[in-house]
This record gives sequence, structure tokens and C-alpha cells, in this order.
Amino acid sequence: MTDPASVSAAADHWDADQYRARHAFVFEASADLAASWLEPKAHERILDLGCGTGELTARMAQSGAAVLGVDASPDMIAAARVAHTVAGLTFEVTDAHALAYQSEFDAVFSNAALHWMKPLDTVFARVAEALKPDGRLVLEMGGAGNVQTVIDAVNHATTTLGLPELPHPWVFPTTAQLATLLESAGLRVERTHWFARPTGLRGEDGFRAWLEGFGSAWLAPLSPADREAVLAEAEAYARPKIWTGAEWVADYRRLRAVAVKGV
Repeated sequence: MTDPASVSAAADHWDADQYRARHAFVFEASADLAASWLEPKAHERILDLGCGTGELTARMAQSGAAVLGVDASPDMIAAARVAHTVAGLTFEVTDAHALAYQSEFDAVFSNAALHWMKPLDTVFARVAEALKPDGRLVLEMGGAGNVQTVIDAVNHATTTLGLPELPHPWVFPTTAQLATLLESAGLRVERTHWFARPTGLRGEDGFRAWLEGFGSAWLAPLSPADREAVLAEAEAYARPKIWTGAEWVADYRRLRAVAVKGV
């Protein structure tokens, strides 16, 4: 497990208050994943990988399971600890690539986090090690085509403004790519589901707020002036594509899977 002191606060681009205020759809839209897909049980020990501010983690703990929520963001974990005090629930600052658990968990759960965790092969190997035999991984992440309009908008903006290309920080696999990664880690894929989830971004400034919340590390190499210019140009590019006249609707594409560790 990672020592919290080794995770630099300077590298933490997350703002837990903004996340809850503007992006609650991330956990609200996946409540069924934590319930009917995971089906937590009172006797189980569960790891929530990339738990964020802990809303779904706390719901899992309400089943009576012992749940550990981990996230690489100190700000997210601090907020989760303050907000959720369910019995059997703990939170730790941990980098997914440095998980050091051995056959300790009946289940690993992850929602909207794995697409941040390049390279995924290392993460899935650590997850497989953390699971008990017959333990299950239940996940949702961005799938192929996720937020493509947003990515195109930022690429258009940097090109138009004569700025260096900014490779986006995510990995959005196809179903086949995800299955290969899971099976290579020793996990048997039992169920997958790729689907479109058009997602409303709250407010007239929803597009900008999304980029400021989820793209802060992506835009971090830019000077303040260039960052503002990219935000404005990207918003202008995206407006005719995903602004309905009443709200911004991002082109979310999600990928879910259940995989089981062999005996």
C-alpha cells in the first residue's frame, strides 16, 4: 500500500467540493453497478478502487460488508472520510499501480476510475493478486468513443491556436481490448456491456466546468493565458455539436465488466 505522505498534494488535480457540486452524475448514474452488479454481502471484504468522494463506497458498506475505499487523490480521500462514517468503512490514499494486497478481498469494485490508470495491465495484475480465489472484479469505465467530442474540441483548439498537442490522459478500451487485458491478468470474463450514456452537464458553463474538473491535469502544461484561450476555443467548437440550446450533453460511452479470479 502507498504511504499517503508519498502522494504529492501538488500532483493532486482533484477538487472534491467541485466534484460533488458539479459532477455528481458520475456516482449517481452507476448506483445500480454497486447494487445489482456487485451485490455486496454482509460477510464480504470489498475494495473500492478509485473511490473518489466515497458515495458508492458508503452504500456498499451499508450492506454490512467491510469496505476499503482507495484513491490516489488526497483531497478526495479527505472529503470521503469527513462525509462517510458507516461501520466497517475505511479510506486510504493509494496508487492503484502500487496495490500490495494478497488474496484479501472477495470483490474489487471500480466505477469511472480505471480509465485514468494507464497502464491498465499493471493495475489488473495487482487486482488479481488482491482477490481471493473466485473473487470478482466489477467495473465501469469509459469505453471506446467516450467523450470524443470533448477530445476533438481540445485537439481543435490547440491546433487552431498553434499550441503543442496535448495527449489526453485516459484509456478508453473496446470490449475486446478490455477482455484481453483482464484475461491476461488471470481474470475470467463473465459479463461485459458497452453502452451510450448521453450525459447532461449542469449549467450554461457545463462544458467548461467539465474540462476544468476532469481536464485540469490535461491542461496543466498550458500557461494561464493559453489555458483560457483553449477553453474558449474548445467550447466554441463543441457548442454546435453537444449544446442543445438548454444544456450541454456529453457523448459518454461506458464499458462494464464482471471478471472472476480463477482458483
